[in-house]
Amino acid sequence: MPSLREAAVAGQFYPGSAAELEATVRHFLDGAGPAGTEKTAGASVPKAVIAPHAGYVYSGAVAASAYALLRPAAAVIKRVVLLGPCHRVAVNGLALSDADAFATPLGDVPVDKEAAAGILELPQVEVFDAAHTQEHSLEVHLPFLQIVLNDFAVVPLVVGEAPPEQVADVLDALWGGPETLIVVSSDLSHFLDYDSAQKIDSETCRAIETLDPQAISRDGACGRFPVGGLLEIAKRRGLTVTTLDVRNSGDTAGPKDRVVGYGSWMFQEAKKSPSKRTVTVTWNKPERKTEAPDEVNEGDEVAFAAATRTLLDRHGEVLLALAAASIQHGLEHAKALPAGPADCAAELAEHGASFVTLRRDGKLRGCIGTSEAHRPLVVDVSDNGFRAAFKDPRFPALKPDEVPGLEVSVSVLSRQTPMAFSSEAEFLELLRPGTDGLIIEEGKKRALFLPSVWSQLSEPRVFVEHLKAKAGLPKDHWSDTFHARRFTALEISAADLDDPASIWETAG
Repeated sequence: MPSLREAAVAGQFYPGSAAELEATVRHFLDGAGPAGTEKTAGASVPKAVIAPHAGYVYSGAVAASAYALLRPAAAVIKRVVLLGPCHRVAVNGLALSDADAFATPLGDVPVDKEAAAGILELPQVEVFDAAHTQEHSLEVHLPFLQIVLNDFAVVPLVVGEAPPEQVADVLDALWGGPETLIVVSSDLSHFLDYDSAQKIDSETCRAIETLDPQAISRDGACGRFPVGGLLEIAKRRGLTVTTLDVRNSGDTAGPKDRVVGYGSWMFQEAKKSPSKRTVTVTWNKPERKTEAPDEVNEGDEVAFAAATRTLLDRHGEVLLALAAASIQHGLEHAKALPAGPADCAAELAEHGASFVTLRRDGKLRGCIGTSEAHRPLVVDVSDNGFRAAFKDPRFPALKPDEVPGLEVSVSVLSRQTPMAFSSEAEFLELLRPGTDGLIIEEGKKRALFLPSVWSQLSEPRVFVEHLKAKAGLPKDHWSDTFHARRFTALEISAADLDDPASIWETAG
């Protein structure tokens, strides 16, 4: 039987009647206006928002200033990553719920179980239902989301004492595309007089605007841990932040001698220049939309090869050293080395997709990567270096005594091109041995081979049979729903350097 997390604060923090609740939320949203004010006029839909979680009579209007901005994306947003602090049960790290849905008087909100399962491999994430049972910091946001959005699922995370980097790593894993929204729940100062509250809340506001989690005091925000993670990922990904509203209960519905502060902020991704090919990514299963023809665009390939070869010639050793440093960091701290656009050359701060491959004695020892560019290349390489060493399910976690002799290589991937074919024979005929990286999909089964695999499996049929096996399909499998996409990649290995050991010296 599906499990349901029942509403815990309906009738307390917000109305318990569905009709009254809907009317209340719509009243707040209508009061927030279409896209707010000059701050938000013409702005794109936020990628993330911070909003308060007090009783609606106190903080509803402040929360609505953020939620009103989501209206244009009502049909686009399908997943909401919802993070809030713990008020009743202590949490170490981040706690998921095992429930299949969260209930409110407006109906049930499904939990994105597939996305939740994907982050459970991170050591800071665990399933801990007790943290969710009576927690209000997530629940009070659901009615706003139910009114503003169409169909969506939620990834509910109660955040305990977790450093910004740990929370940011979770957000990075769930980032997705425009279908994914991040909501961080937090109130500001608590139970100060009006003037004192305004002073500390303005300091917290300045810390958020400057993306400085360390500047948020212990008394500055009850959700300082999830807020800190959002500020960290905003720095990594170059997001801009806009303050929408900062008030306190003395401004909304209470006396001024003992107030609670509330604020709302929006975070936006930099606008990307238009492209001939558009790819929309969802969790695990990409929804492919393309305006480009199915055949390979040779001009694009030549341009990618030239630009990537230049990048690897200039910065390949840096990428290899970064992967090695992340492995060393993983051995010492059980997490990837933090890396961000501010730490590197401009070319490496651009979004890029990479694979990191590890070999010992000529044998594969780990290979993990990203098939679609969705974050700065330096972040991607650092994370994939760590995961190749410690998270490849085919191998045990790397041990310190395996580092000597460990060979590291980094591959940078091009965009993917959907392939059009009507039979397996036609599909095999289209493949270009030695050039094509290949992704195949059948339902939820999916597998990828880098172009370097052709050196071991040079015949197209054998190449595809092994890729089918990797996906968990019979080698002779074929159907009308079989899909394939190809890409190219350029690789640099430590073996290409004059001194291969230098990457480990840099890492140390």
